[in-house]
This record gives sequence, C-alpha cells and structure tokens, in this order.
Amino acid sequence: VLDIVREGTEHEIDDFMDVVAVTDKGKPIKCRTIGQRKYIKAINKNDLVFCIGPAGTGKTYLAVARAVMAYKNKAVEKIILTRPAVEAGEKLGFLPGDLQTKVDPYLRPLYDGLQEMLGLENYLKMMERNIIEVAPLAYMRGRTLSNAFIILDEAQNTTAEQMKMFLTRMGEGSKMVVTGDTTQIDLPSGTRSGLLQAIDVLEGVEGVDITRLTAKDVVRHDLVQRIVIAYEKFGLGKKQK
Repeated sequence: VLDIVREGTEHEIDDFMDVVAVTDKGKPIKCRTIGQRKYIKAINKNDLVFCIGPAGTGKTYLAVARAVMAYKNKAVEKIILTRPAVEAGEKLGFLPGDLQTKVDPYLRPLYDGLQEMLGLENYLKMMERNIIEVAPLAYMRGRTLSNAFIILDEAQNTTAEQMKMFLTRMGEGSKMVVTGDTTQIDLPSGTRSGLLQAIDVLEGVEGVDITRLTAKDVVRHDLVQRIVIAYEKFGLGKKQK
C-alpha cells in the first residue's frame, strides 16, 4: 500500500480497486499494483498490447481475466490463447490427438486460468463449441482471427518470423495481448527473440501499447519478489538480448 501511495496519484489509488473480472465462484479479480492497473487500462484502450515483466506479475492471468470478461460482455465472439511450444519444436507433423497430448504441458497455465474464471463445466462447453481455442503458435499460420480476444503467452520464445506471422493474423473486431519475460528466453543461441524485435519495431505505433512490469508488480509469495530483485541485481536478469 505504501508503494501505491508513493508512486500513484489519488486517481490511480481509486482506480486500484476496480474489478477486472469475477471468477466462477464470485471472487472479484482486482489489480493489486499500479503497474497492473496501467496494464488493464492499456488493454481497454488499445487493440494490441505487449506486457513484459518477470514471473509472478500477473501478465497472463490478468489477460485471461480480461478476455473472459470481453466475451461475457459480448465484445468478442471467441477467445484464442496460444504460446510457442519451444520444447516441442513447433513441429505439427503428427495426428491431432498426439498433438493435444504433446502440447498440453505447455498450455496448462492457460487452461488453469480459464477454468478458474469460467468453472470447469462452462470451460469444457466453450472448448467443445470452439468458443475457446487453445493451441500452439504454429496453428495460427494462414488464418485471419476476427472478433476474437487473442493472447500470445511466453512470447519471448517466438522468433522474429513467428511474431510477425502472429501479429498479422489480426482481423476486424479483434484485440491482441502479447505477454513475455525477456529474462527467460529459451531460443537457440544466436536467435533473437521476436518479442524483443517487435518492441523495437512497434514502440510508438498508434493503437499499440507496451507495458513494462517490474519486481514491484510481483504478486506471488513475498519471497518471489525478493528473488526477482536479487537476480536483477546480480545481473542474471539480463539473459539473451
């Protein structure tokens, strides 16, 4: 709370209590830091938002919450969640059933957030009706994604080509949120992150917002915040550039 008072204006402190979404069990999801509040404002205002920050800052969770609310408010017709399956090599030359089994571990954090917001029964119904689509990034190629709320998670592990491919999928009535942690890049040595390149290319473009969260926005266990700060000070928080 002291950080909020020091860093925020009175108006920002009032906004701090705004509800982002409500879970299936009626629990309100609220921004817990000024950085998170700025992130949600950016999503509300822009068609394309990048959110860069360390683990535990709620980048993906808040984006999923906003996507669910957008659907409930009939602002979009579909929710699409994707992330690059780096360990799976993004190779899709196997049967759909095998694909689902292989990529599930990489998409699990997205499933968890959706189930909390919607409840398991509603989540399964929406998946069955294809209102919710959770798929590896390679499945986006060649498509136009219209009237959808689209989230690209773990974007630091996209190549420049994958990122451009993804961003150019946006169709009419859609909103995109791209999240990533640039200290956790798992690409082969010498491969520049598509997220880093996109930030350089798109900073200042109308309709695009780039939100940067910091260790002050970590909302997991207090120790996680101290761990993030310690690594930043030690210099290991600046991995691949």
